[in-house]
Amino acid sequence: MARRVLTPVGMRITIVLALLCLSVAHARAGAGSFTPKGPHDVGLHLVRQHDFTRAYRGKVDELTGQAVHGQRARPIQTLVWYPATPGGRPMTYRDYLRSRVTEQTFDLPDARVAESVAITAKDLAIRLGQDQARTALSSTMLATVDAPPASGRFPVVIYAAGGGGTADENVDLCEYLASHGYVVIASTSLGTHTKAIAYDLEDVEAQVGDIEFLIGYATTLPQADLAHLAVVGWSWGGMTNVFAAARDSRITALISLDGTREPAFTKLIAPPRITVPWMYVARTPDTIPELNRRGIDTSFSLLNEAKYAELYQLTMYPMAHGDFTSARQRQSSPSDFTEYSKDEVAGAYSWVERYVLEFLDAYLKQDVAGLAFIRNAPAHNAVPAHVMLAERHRADALPLDREAFAAAVARRGFAHAFEAYQAARRRDARFTLSEADLKAWGHGLLDRGHRREAIGIFILWTTLHPDSWDAFDSLAGAYEQTKDTALAITHYRRSLALNPKNDHGRQRLKAL
Repeated sequence: MARRVLTPVGMRITIVLALLCLSVAHARAGAGSFTPKGPHDVGLHLVRQHDFTRAYRGKVDELTGQAVHGQRARPIQTLVWYPATPGGRPMTYRDYLRSRVTEQTFDLPDARVAESVAITAKDLAIRLGQDQARTALSSTMLATVDAPPASGRFPVVIYAAGGGGTADENVDLCEYLASHGYVVIASTSLGTHTKAIAYDLEDVEAQVGDIEFLIGYATTLPQADLAHLAVVGWSWGGMTNVFAAARDSRITALISLDGTREPAFTKLIAPPRITVPWMYVARTPDTIPELNRRGIDTSFSLLNEAKYAELYQLTMYPMAHGDFTSARQRQSSPSDFTEYSKDEVAGAYSWVERYVLEFLDAYLKQDVAGLAFIRNAPAHNAVPAHVMLAERHRADALPLDREAFAAAVARRGFAHAFEAYQAARRRDARFTLSEADLKAWGHGLLDRGHRREAIGIFILWTTLHPDSWDAFDSLAGAYEQTKDTALAITHYRRSLALNPKNDHGRQRLKAL
C-alpha cells in the first residue's frame, strides 16, 4: 500500500488541534494513563519465579567464561496488575525501573539495584534534560504495590513484550486495562538462553513458551477468569502471540500492536488455526518499494491469509513502530518526533488504548457497546479525522476438520455417522477421513467405555472402506464387547474373508 500523504495545511491544522485537545483531556484524566482511569483501583504484584521445565543458563557463562552457579532454569519475573481496593501509596514511574534490573537475576543486593536505577535515571537526564527526566520518573502511576484485590473474578490478559523488551514497556496500557476490570500479566522478553534476541525460530518458541507459562501461572490466581483470555503483544511479541493463539484454544482473543510480519516465520502458521477475533494495529504503512529496498518479502501476508478469524485492522497514521509502547511516550523528548509532534503521537496512543479496551470488552466480556464501538467508523467514535483507518474482515466459514466433524456426529448421534459424513462432504468436498483416523477414533471411544459410539464410527469405517479387513475386525470386536455375539461372528467372518491371515479374527471367531 502506498504511503498516504497528509500534507495539506488545513488537514494538518485539524489533526494538530484535535490531538492536542485529546491529549490535554487525557492529561487531566488521572496519573499513570493516557486515557481515563476505569472504575477500579489498581494493584501490582511482582512475582519472581522460574520455569523449571526449561534451562536458561548453560554450565559456563558466555560473557565471563566462568562456571555458572545457582539456578539455571528460565527466569520469568512476572508483573501482575489487577483490580484492587483503594489504599496505599501509588507507585511512581521510577519504581518500575527497579523491576528491570532484576529481570534475570532475582537476588541482586539492594545497593546494586539502586546503582542500576541511578544509571538509568542519569542516562535519561542526559537525553531529556534534568527537569523533564525528573518529571517523567516522579510521575504518579495508577498501581499500588500489593494492594488488596477487589472481590470477584476478571478476564485475563497476557502481555507479550517486544524483542528484548521489559515487562513494563507498556505499563500505562496494562494499568489502564486493570482499572477497567482485567488481570494483566507480563514478563520480560528474553532470548532462548540470553537477554539478547537472535530473532530466529528458537526465540519464537522461547516466547511462546513464556506465554504458555504465564497462562499456567494465571490458573493459580483467585481473581483470574481463564475462560476469558486474551494475549496482547507489541512488535516481536505481537507475532509470537499469534503462534500461541494458533496452538492454544484457551486463548479467546488476540491483539497485535504493530506486530512483526516476517513471512519466514508467519508462513509457518496454518491460517485455519487462527480462529479467534484478532485486532492488528499498525503504524503508518510503508510503500512496496520501501519494503523491497529493505529486503522484506511482500508476496505473503498472514493478515490476508487469516480468513477464518474476525479480523480488525487499524492503521494509526501519526505513529511509528516504537510509539506503540508507553515507555517511548514517557522516555522521549519533543525533539525525538519529526512529522508528528509528541502530543499528536500521545493522542494517537490514547486511541489505541481505547480500542484495545473496547475490543477486549466486546470479546472477553461480551459487551454489546464494545462490539458496536469497534465496528463503528472511526468518525462515529469521535476519532479525529485522518488519524486512523479502520478495516474489518468477517470470518469465513472454517474448512471442516476432525473436531468440527466430531461435534456434528455427536449432534446427529453416532448411529448416523455416515449421514453426517455425507453432509460434511456436501459442505466441503476436501474433507476426508483416512483409515488411520477412523481406527484411532473408534478405538479411542472404546478405551473410554463409549462402546455404542465406537460401533457407529466402525460402521462408518466399513462403509467408506468396504475392503478393509481391519475395519470389520474392529467392528466385530466392538460388538463382542457389547455382547452382540451374532453380529460379532458375522463381522469376524467378513474380516477373515478379506484377509485369511487375520489370526486375531480366527482366534476370536473360534472362541465365540
